[in-house]
Amino acid sequence: MLRIAHLIDDTQPGGVMRYLDFLATSSELTGLADHQVIPVSRIRPAAKPIEADLIVSHLTITWRGLPGLMLLRASYPGTPIYHVEHSYCGGFAAANVTAHGRFRSLLGSGYSLFDRVVAVSTVQADWMRRLDLIAAKRLTVIPPCVDLGAFRQISAPIGPVRRIGAIGRFDRQKGFDILIQAFRSVPGEDLELLIFGDGPEAERLHQLGAADHRVRFPGFAANPADAIARCDAVVMPSRWEPFGLVALEARSAQRPLMVTAVDGLRDHVAMGAIPVRGLAVENWTEALSDLVEHQNALTLSGEAVASIVEPEVRTRRGWCDLLSG
Repeated sequence: MLRIAHLIDDTQPGGVMRYLDFLATSSELTGLADHQVIPVSRIRPAAKPIEADLIVSHLTITWRGLPGLMLLRASYPGTPIYHVEHSYCGGFAAANVTAHGRFRSLLGSGYSLFDRVVAVSTVQADWMRRLDLIAAKRLTVIPPCVDLGAFRQISAPIGPVRRIGAIGRFDRQKGFDILIQAFRSVPGEDLELLIFGDGPEAERLHQLGAADHRVRFPGFAANPADAIARCDAVVMPSRWEPFGLVALEARSAQRPLMVTAVDGLRDHVAMGAIPVRGLAVENWTEALSDLVEHQNALTLSGEAVASIVEPEVRTRRGWCDLLSG
């Protein structure tokens, strides 16, 4: 059986770890390979011996970490090494990068060390091709997935949207600061905004929400299905998002989903998510007002619900094709 070593530099509970658990426990994939998750240093991924037929990097590529990736490549010249790009996308570059030429050089140099690079969304892959970061024949698109069974078991919401939920790390990326400011301008004493999570921006977000008693912070969602079950609709005002597993989970729970039309979230728009074209507070105030005034909680069409059944199959098939190719 094929032995696959998945290298990660962050073992905190979150989307990547749940994705790897899905790969390791999927019956179709376990018949092809044994998946082992190996925590490593981002700057010294080859510090410990790795026994595997295939190495898959889930690391964030940085200038400081580039020599370590070069050593990893040199240490295993006969072993295929793939990279899954969880971190970077067009929205990230627009929001964070000033020296774009240097950034392209970093990614081009990093990707050149891998036999294959896996993009997590079609929009991210299109961005990679547009910047000529990697040859098309070495680029594969495999959207990630998690076990969606618990989300499909949640009862569909009924009636108007009154409880809006957001789930994720309290980081600038997620745009929760925009969401709070926008929600505070939406009238309705019976409305609630539940923001599940924790992270470096917690203090700032609590301060922004303190002026509105309708904004609540239930804490980190150890069970995302329980969190989504408490909401009539889910919103994702992300500044950038290579894919967005929360979107997949919300759609599986038949919740109306509103997202910034950026990066991988645009793939979810094609599946029925409501796009918000802009990150200005005014854009989100208008969108939230429309959500609570005109949208019934149960709005997914039969076609949209049917499309939700496909993600697990799509992810499994992508990895099966990649491993057998």
